[in-house]
Amino acid sequence: MEKDIKTTVVEVNDRYGDLCLGDCVGKECDIGHRRPQGIVEIYDVDENGKKQLIRKNNLVVYRGRESLAQFLVNLDNTNLPVNQQANNHHLYWFGLGEGGALPADPFVPVAPANENTDLESRVMILASSSIAADYHTAGVGYPDTGYYKIPFDQITFEVDPYNDNRYLVLKIETTVDIAYANNQELSEAGLFTASSGTAGHSGTFLLFARVTFPTILKDDNRRLLFTWYLYV
Repeated sequence: MEKDIKTTVVEVNDRYGDLCLGDCVGKECDIGHRRPQGIVEIYDVDENGKKQLIRKNNLVVYRGRESLAQFLVNLDNTNLPVNQQANNHHLYWFGLGEGGALPADPFVPVAPANENTDLESRVMILASSSIAADYHTAGVGYPDTGYYKIPFDQITFEVDPYNDNRYLVLKIETTVDIAYANNQELSEAGLFTASSGTAGHSGTFLLFARVTFPTILKDDNRRLLFTWYLYV
C-alpha cells in the first residue's frame, strides 16, 4: 500500500525596505526604513492539489547586507572578521532549525533579528547523502552526526511588477523530502552562502537570510516545499 504523503508548502517573501538599496548622500539620509521586511505563508496541499493557508506572519528579517556588499565589489576584505569574509561566496545552501518558536508555545514564532549570524538551534538534515554539505559529528551546536545543509532545487529570476517588471526577484526552491530531518520539530530555516556548491563542502557557511514559523513536526509522512523570494 502506497504511503499517503502530506505536502506542506512554506512560501517566504523576503524583501528590503523602501530605501534599503537606495542612493543616499549626507546627514539628511533617512535610514529608519532600511530594514529587511517580509512575510512567511504556510500551506497544506490537499488531495486535489489545492493549497490552503494555515498560518501567516510578518516575521522575515535577514542579515545578508555585509555579504551583498562584498559580492558587488572586488576589494580586499581581510580587515573583516574571518567568519564574515564572503570571498567568492554565493548562495548555495539551505539549513533547518528548531529554535524559531517559543518553547512554551511552539506555535508562536520569535521574529528573526538583524544580528542573527546562524540558526538558533541547528537540525541535522541527513545522516548520509551524496548531495548535502556541512558534515559534523555530534557535539556542541550540532546535536547529531550528519549533514546540516542541503542544496536548492533551483533558482530562477522573476520580474518585479512594482519595479517596471525588471528582473529583481530571485525565486529559490528547496524540497525537504520525506527522508529529511525526520522526528524534528522545525520552526526556522536559513539561506547560506559559501565558496562552493559542491556536495560535501565543509568550508565557511555564512547566514544570508533567516525565517521563523510555527513549529512543523517533520516525519516520513510529510514533505516540505520551501519557496523563498528575495527582492533586491
